[in-house]
Amino acid sequence: MKILVVEDEPQLAQSIQDFLQKEGHFCEITDTVAQALEAVEASFDIIILDLNLPDGNGLDVVRKVKRDNLQSGIIIVSARDSIENKVEGLELGADDYLTKPFQMPELNARLKSVIRRVHFKGEEKIEFNELEIIPGELLVKVSGNPLDLTKKEFDLLVYFIANKNRVLTKTGIGEHMSKDFMDYGFTDDLIYSHIKNLRKKLIKSGCNDYIKNVYGVGYKFTDA
Repeated sequence: MKILVVEDEPQLAQSIQDFLQKEGHFCEITDTVAQALEAVEASFDIIILDLNLPDGNGLDVVRKVKRDNLQSGIIIVSARDSIENKVEGLELGADDYLTKPFQMPELNARLKSVIRRVHFKGEEKIEFNELEIIPGELLVKVSGNPLDLTKKEFDLLVYFIANKNRVLTKTGIGEHMSKDFMDYGFTDDLIYSHIKNLRKKLIKSGCNDYIKNVYGVGYKFTDA
């Protein structure tokens, strides 16, 4: 993913950039509203945006992205932790809000969730071989036949497909599921249980076995 970090604290900006690059993303840094307003024209997948910048309010960047219909996901990170600021940012069109200080794994969990939404944004249907997913209806079909999944299993399947052919660690899967379901206690056993149930239902419905166990690391969704 191509990510823009708009942050005027040099140490934090550098930490975010180092972390994102280790995750395999391209990352560019700006530290003012003026620079950000110009930079967003370069079509970034995700914008990580501070609100309190030296030359103005970061919400102006959100306004421009939405006004110009730029296809960028936005995560606001700010020390402004009042309900009013959160609501204003989200109502303008930001995808998520993270209050400083935060840990990088928490940012990563939010980032993955937004990447998934951006990746399938506007798509009425997601297709992968014999699998057909209709996000708006929480509907999954295998070779045209409906498959009954729980909300967690559905989201897990979409997450796998959004990251197909990539090795997903158990920690990363746990962070993703904790963020989406406000359930901060996803142990390895619980993750294994959800994946086992999803895999069992897919195979029983006639779907190929795409969920591969990567020993000692996590899982990969692939037809290779």
